[in-house]
Amino acid sequence: MKLAVAMSGGGDSLASLLRLRDEGHELMALHGQFLPEHDLRASEGLAKSCASFGIPLHLLDLRAEFEARVAAPFAAEYLSGRTPNPCARCNAAMKFGLLLDRALALGAQALATGHFARAGEHPVYGWALGRGADPVKDQSYFLSLVPRQRLMLARFPLAASRKADVRAELSACGQTPPLPVESQEICFVPDDDYRAFLAARHPALPGPGPAQLPDGTRVGKHQGLWRTTIGQRRGLGLSWREPLYVLDKDVERNVLVVAPKEALLAETFRAGEVNLLADHALWPEDVLVQTRYREGARPARVELSGGVLTVRFAEPNVRPAPGQVAAVYDRGGAVLAGAVIV
Repeated sequence: MKLAVAMSGGGDSLASLLRLRDEGHELMALHGQFLPEHDLRASEGLAKSCASFGIPLHLLDLRAEFEARVAAPFAAEYLSGRTPNPCARCNAAMKFGLLLDRALALGAQALATGHFARAGEHPVYGWALGRGADPVKDQSYFLSLVPRQRLMLARFPLAASRKADVRAELSACGQTPPLPVESQEICFVPDDDYRAFLAARHPALPGPGPAQLPDGTRVGKHQGLWRTTIGQRRGLGLSWREPLYVLDKDVERNVLVVAPKEALLAETFRAGEVNLLADHALWPEDVLVQTRYREGARPARVELSGGVLTVRFAEPNVRPAPGQVAAVYDRGGAVLAGAVIV
């Protein structure tokens, strides 16, 4: 099979390439330049490695597209009071969007990546995206906004692997990735400091304003709504008789609404931009819903109406942040849908 392999310069994509080579596939490597300041270690190291493997490497300049489709919307979402998920947007718009398009144009039949996720035939849904074998590294949550037809053209060689096994595998065959250090959580935000990133892009950001309880009691002031996210406790600079958490952000009045933790508990939320990955008629009545990457999926029931998911948790949970992703799973780990929390 003729496959393209998306190469970031890290170990996961390198291991994927080597596995597919050993399986006898006809391969090409694609390296997309997304960031304004490109790390030459990645492109130069990949060129050297691919040459030694006899695999053609295509370097793609996608900086303008990444800025328009990922970085700029990320900043705009924060300024509108939401908490965006740029990795999920990048997978949909860039990796399985433009990068997949380039792969197909170059004659590839599918695009392989180093994601820890699985995809393939399913006895109930026909085809399904599912969790990878490594529960710590599973990245199916970040893939839930990618359209089904796009994911059906994806290959995940690390589906059954754990991260530690991949490191050991590379070491055993004497391969060192060009970028041996794991990439940061948001690749285009230096030091994972989104506040500094926003301040650098928008010198005239909205300033301080009142912080108040839901009943209007003023408890201090915030230093900019864009500096906070729903559920945040630390770094608010507020003194009260009990710990306060961000409950809501009133952008129009520049008011930060805070409350004790119990006020954050909610049983229901809505999510739009629904990306169905399995026929809704085939969904089980009881599902699991994940609203943050670092948290587990929780039991819930989900209704789909008018292009909007209404999620009702079995037990109250901390309310999710608007702009984040809600991924719906069945109890076997198949992803039924992804949506953006309203």
